[in-house]
Amino acid sequence: MIELEGVPELIDPVMVAAFEGWNDAGDAASTAVAHLDREWKGEVFAALDAEDYYDFQVNRPTVWMDAGVRKITWPTTRLSVVRVGGDKPRDLVLVRGIEPSMRWRSFCNELLGFAHELGVELVVILGALLGDTPHTRPVPISGTTSDPDLAQRMDLEETKYEGPTGIVGVLQEACTHAGVPAVSLWAAVPHYVSQPPNPKATLALLNRLEDLIDVRIPLGELPEDARAWQVGVDQLAAEDSEVAEYVQSLEEARDTAELPEASGEAIAREFERYLRRRDGGGPTPGGHATADGGESPGPFLRDNPSGRTKPPKPPKPGNTDDDESSDD
Repeated sequence: MIELEGVPELIDPVMVAAFEGWNDAGDAASTAVAHLDREWKGEVFAALDAEDYYDFQVNRPTVWMDAGVRKITWPTTRLSVVRVGGDKPRDLVLVRGIEPSMRWRSFCNELLGFAHELGVELVVILGALLGDTPHTRPVPISGTTSDPDLAQRMDLEETKYEGPTGIVGVLQEACTHAGVPAVSLWAAVPHYVSQPPNPKATLALLNRLEDLIDVRIPLGELPEDARAWQVGVDQLAAEDSEVAEYVQSLEEARDTAELPEASGEAIAREFERYLRRRDGGGPTPGGHATADGGESPGPFLRDNPSGRTKPPKPPKPGNTDDDESSDD
């Protein structure tokens, strides 16, 4: 049963969702929703029953102390609401949780029930995958939808993916079948530095979300965290000549692929985004989604006995089985 007694009437609400797990390389997507919730002081109004959707041997509850009393927090998915002020105020319904272990169709139907009751006009699902992308370049963000009209109207790609999928792909299709406009935004995280957090990917997702739903998102310390993250990875990569060579090969491939995009129209579009932002101021067990729909075995940055982290020697280009793509 859905009870929304404590939720006021919302203004042009958009639901923004992210789920830890296979769809969340570097924790980039779940961290983005957590950032929105923290910056706008979201108020939780509902939580799905953990017993219905989670295997507690996979996602274990945690015990903690509250004024000397032991309490248990169960893994689940929670919904909160935030109001974005400004000239055109609107509300965001934030969905943050863990990819369910079972009953995915019921899980999606329950979320869609909330969306219907709240009058949600658009569902945006954030995801992150491991890809052959260099950490030194802007994070690639792909926006996809199953609705051809929505794709044309919002400058998105109409998804053509076929293969294994996660809860992001399933929820998007459930929205489509229910007649709810839905979009998924995917950040590509370098597969050779997949250990969370990845503030650069989180920042890129928030910037793209900002453009998509036309709201000003306070970024806080994220830009500085993203710069520090890149400097740190630069230093780690520089310690190993093979890693540095591999990163350079990714840079060359990326630059060559993007050369046709350096058109006047593309440059003007990016400049407009820059002006809008300037004027406004202000790991998971089970692997992650990969290009072939499979799973990555886990982070490439490992702790060693000395306490330092160092990227291992990556596979030579052309000899890897873990090419990435989104699963929607």
